[in-house]
Amino acid sequence: MKVLANDGISPSGKSKLEAAGFTVITDHVAQDALEAYINENDIAALLVRSATTVRKPLIDACPNLRFIGRGGVGMDNIDVAYAREQGRTVANTPASSSQSVAELAMGQLFSLARQTYDSERNMPEKGAQEFKALKKKYGKGTELRGKTLGIIGFGRIGNALAGYALGCGMKVICTDVFDVDTTVRFNVEGFGTVEVKIDKVDTDTLISRSDAISVHVPKQKDGSAVIGADELNRMKKGVLLVNAARGGVIDEDALIAALDSGHVAGAALDVFENEPTPSTEILSHPKIALTPHVGAATTEAQDRIGEELADLIMAEFQAV
Repeated sequence: MKVLANDGISPSGKSKLEAAGFTVITDHVAQDALEAYINENDIAALLVRSATTVRKPLIDACPNLRFIGRGGVGMDNIDVAYAREQGRTVANTPASSSQSVAELAMGQLFSLARQTYDSERNMPEKGAQEFKALKKKYGKGTELRGKTLGIIGFGRIGNALAGYALGCGMKVICTDVFDVDTTVRFNVEGFGTVEVKIDKVDTDTLISRSDAISVHVPKQKDGSAVIGADELNRMKKGVLLVNAARGGVIDEDALIAALDSGHVAGAALDVFENEPTPSTEILSHPKIALTPHVGAATTEAQDRIGEELADLIMAEFQAV
């Protein structure tokens, strides 16, 4: 059986599959050449991340493709329902990268609160000549302890982020369209497991009460933003925003306007509307901390993702 890991797979996941007798191909095939490659090489399983899309035409054109795996959480780049209707197995690894994404979001909250992301841009060039001016500019940070973090979307990532925030002394509230368990469990060395029940509120309440907001929801089916101009206007003045979910969840034009007016103090974006070519205005904005969609890109998460995908493929093809 041949597996095409078109967007890569960890060495541990690749080794696990090869040990079970699979041939694993890690060469990236361009989207427009994918159909021919899958058919010519008799690919039985296709593994993707966010770069490769698996839509109805590709599914129809590749009858021998039995398994489609998505490393990570969201599967908006796959026509999941249609693939399953055609008898294909579609699976992802929602738990494997939750901790890594949550850590990035928490790190960005600290970076926004103290403006370290912008200081790091300016210190190398201006630090020697303008040290006192930069000290004054970046000497007006804020502490996160005691502030309220609102989490929009309280799945695995949101829950993990809540644990970090609670550990830092923040108050945490959440909102979700689903009936979710809002009990946060995290281990404290020497004390064991701590459980905290946080308040689930409606979106309007979360927006009005939060000093910082982190978004952890999938891209909306109709393409609309979860946070647009209206939501931004109803937030506290000086709010901090983090989006490590999907590009377009926050309306970027509305966000820039809110940053320029000073209503939003700062934003951290790991995802963008026009990936892989974010707008120049977003990339150059002094109040936006930027990372290139690396929320799940830790060594530990990649190992967990690769090994879980290997297990799913082995189960699908009943390999030993």
